[in-house]
Amino acid sequence: MTLSEFDSYRPPETRRRRRSVLRAARVGIGRGRRRGGAGANDGSREMPVVEDVEFTSYYGRPIVKPPPWGHEIAAYLFLGGLAGGSALLGLGAQVTGRDSLRRSTRLTALGAAGVGVVFLVADLGRPERFLHMMRTVKITSPMSLGSWLLGAFSTGAGLAAAAEVDRLTGRRLPLGPLRAALRAVEAPAGAGAGLLGAPLAVYTAVLLSDTSVPTWNAARRTLPFVFAGSAGLAAGGMAMVTTPTAQTRPARVLAVLGVTGEILAMRVLERTVHPAEAEPLEHGPAGRKLRWAERLAVAGACGTVLGGSNRIAAAVSGAALLGASALTRFGVLEAGIESTKDPRHVIEPQKARLAARRAAGITHDSITTAG
Repeated sequence: MTLSEFDSYRPPETRRRRRSVLRAARVGIGRGRRRGGAGANDGSREMPVVEDVEFTSYYGRPIVKPPPWGHEIAAYLFLGGLAGGSALLGLGAQVTGRDSLRRSTRLTALGAAGVGVVFLVADLGRPERFLHMMRTVKITSPMSLGSWLLGAFSTGAGLAAAAEVDRLTGRRLPLGPLRAALRAVEAPAGAGAGLLGAPLAVYTAVLLSDTSVPTWNAARRTLPFVFAGSAGLAAGGMAMVTTPTAQTRPARVLAVLGVTGEILAMRVLERTVHPAEAEPLEHGPAGRKLRWAERLAVAGACGTVLGGSNRIAAAVSGAALLGASALTRFGVLEAGIESTKDPRHVIEPQKARLAARRAAGITHDSITTAG
């Protein structure tokens, strides 16, 4: 006797007394014929074979396979938002002539993008897999476009940050004749990184919602706004930590706008999706992270408004905002993975959408049948 690997998914079977069951069935049919006469076997008096059961899934297995993403991807989501928001803030500092803010945001953008790539490669397992993602361009794939977006952003941010490091070291970098070329491309590179910062900050939301994971897919219209707000408050908070308060006014404004946008977008998300899809966002470890993210965001925003001109208060508020952004990204990732474990998160929203289509009179198509 051989066993397949799929036997581990099958529930234990009990031995059935087939002959006795068939004998009882024959006796029941005979009695029905003698007692009921005509019409006794028309099915109207038959008893159900089993009691009413609640559908779960085939052999208790998850209906949707959970993505194999861990804390490395959550860290990449956070660092990508921080890098994109910082580059955008650095572009504003470049235009308005705030040298300290421009320098700190450029260095933050490059550092966050570089560390984010390290986490991404750690999740992929081998560095060459990241290069394989850039062998082609697929317009319909958020992952393919995101890889090229990250590469272009890192190039611009790297050139702009190199110019800042060269100035900080008193032009001691061994650039030689390349120093003039670096000075010539510094402003365009900084502007390019700033323009690419916004899509870099939110493309991961599109990547998550483009999957079949119930909570992510249901939030496809609002999750990019949540990530945009999260990136804004993270970039503003980091600038408040690393920049003198005399030049952090744009960072404080961006931080407050980011907190407002993230909280409002999260509220809209939770109210527009099905309760079964919103449940992982409100309960369990992911729900706790998101609640603490909101608390830290509100506390950081209050500190930014009331004490943003004080160096210590600004640094503490900025650290709170960074923590809030990180918890938001970690919470959203964990909530999506959790939503794949319970079949109810998949079945109940589908049944509700099917009922809505029938109520609207949409029947006899590839999705809905009259019933």
